[in-house]
Amino acid sequence: MIEFAEQTGSTNADLAAAIRSGEGWAEGRWLVARRQTAGRGRQGREWFDGAGNFMGSTVVTPGEGGPPPASLSFVAAISVFQAARVIKDSAAGLALKWPNDVLLNGGKLSGILLEMLRGQVVVGIGVNLARAPHIEGRKTAALADVVAAPDVEHFSQVLAEQFARNLAFWRANDLGSTLERFLGLSIHAQGSPVTVHDTDGSVLSGSFAGLEENDGALRLRLADGSERVIRAGDIS
Repeated sequence: MIEFAEQTGSTNADLAAAIRSGEGWAEGRWLVARRQTAGRGRQGREWFDGAGNFMGSTVVTPGEGGPPPASLSFVAAISVFQAARVIKDSAAGLALKWPNDVLLNGGKLSGILLEMLRGQVVVGIGVNLARAPHIEGRKTAALADVVAAPDVEHFSQVLAEQFARNLAFWRANDLGSTLERFLGLSIHAQGSPVTVHDTDGSVLSGSFAGLEENDGALRLRLADGSERVIRAGDIS
């Protein structure tokens, strides 16, 4: 089920408010905004609110003993990749980058934000359909750069279908299976150079040594042969 709002502050905030109020938000139900006035990205970044782009949120209730809730970011990224591939009728130019970036010809195509609340995870996704925002120091992209921009309604349906399939797979298998899917669509290869830009401004360089199977953290092999586990930060 997909509900559309002409304008709202943030679809994530709306779903969080519904959960806090006791009204709740059923899994499989999406809220999609045509304009968003207070959208946020990872690490508190503001995300573009342009008309014609996809901005929506849904809720997942993780089960006991299942994969860690934070790993839903991989589910979301894979789903955006697959939805974009359906729209383009090709995977050409599409790739994933840890932790949850979807790239189109090297530019950031989407933003994903997870928020945990009362045992539920609000999954917020923004995808550049019609045009891309300007982000200082980062290349961005929109589907309209390579194909006719899909209408929001059609893209919403395609994304919701892909997310439901990937969510079922995430639940039915160990996390390693979802991570294997993620890596198969990603720019990351064993031994490829990686530079980590931490939230405190520090920079650490090494090579890609895989993902932790218990939570999807990045393993960085340093020049001395030791490994560092990275759970937050941007990489290049």
